[in-house]
Amino acid sequence: MTRVTRWKSLALLVCAVAVTATAQTPATAGDAPATPGPAGGYDDTYYKDAIGKTGQPLKDSLHEIISNNTKISYSQVWDALKNTDQDPNNSANVILLYTGRSQSKSSNGGDPDDWNREHVWAKSHGDFGTATGPGTDLHHLRPEDVSVNSTRGNKDFDEGGSQVSEAPGNYTDADSFEPRDAVKGDVARMIFYMAVRYEGDDGFPDLEVNDKAGNGSQPYLGRLSALRKWNAEDPPDAFEKRRNQVIYDIYQHNRNPFVDHPEWVDAIWR
Repeated sequence: MTRVTRWKSLALLVCAVAVTATAQTPATAGDAPATPGPAGGYDDTYYKDAIGKTGQPLKDSLHEIISNNTKISYSQVWDALKNTDQDPNNSANVILLYTGRSQSKSSNGGDPDDWNREHVWAKSHGDFGTATGPGTDLHHLRPEDVSVNSTRGNKDFDEGGSQVSEAPGNYTDADSFEPRDAVKGDVARMIFYMAVRYEGDDGFPDLEVNDKAGNGSQPYLGRLSALRKWNAEDPPDAFEKRRNQVIYDIYQHNRNPFVDHPEWVDAIWR
């Protein structure tokens, strides 16, 4: 081996060791975290057929994407909510949607101060009950205080009314319910998810959002103008994003696209 050849071999060996050391060096506390791609990197995979679309084509595309989901039973919802809505500061508790109260996971049931399963898209709006499908879809089921859940009932969402004494920051009147500011966007995005996921092609009603309150048992829920406003004013936070990811990873294997892309609300409902 010539002297030149030996030097080249040594240089290559040094480079290889340096690359390996760099690859195996863990990030330190001062390193900047990796920046995720759009929607956590799902635009190039999960949402690839929806990117660039607006209006009805976007709604149709998202329906096709999110409709291929695993379904769970209504009894399985109890344990799922204990995970999806876990208090980030106390793993023994869940956070209740309207009250915002942190409550023991084990205090679920039917007594007044227990928590139960709130259908954010009221199950009577389309009369789907607790049937496996819309009645058990985790993307709109949340833990809530039993009596506050009863106060909301099957009312549409809108602004105004009298404050709910047991849940300050929430308001209600004869035909509508206004949730607290911190979850207004969450509520809106759950409603928009349901209106895209259930289009009447799987044996369940075609659920649609309209701009009225008092929809009764019709498969409609409003008020659209309020929901659009709430989506804009209360963007997804870490709790809502984690919830979306847990449902995708563990339970239903589909996503709420409006948590990943809140701007798609106005791209569809103009």
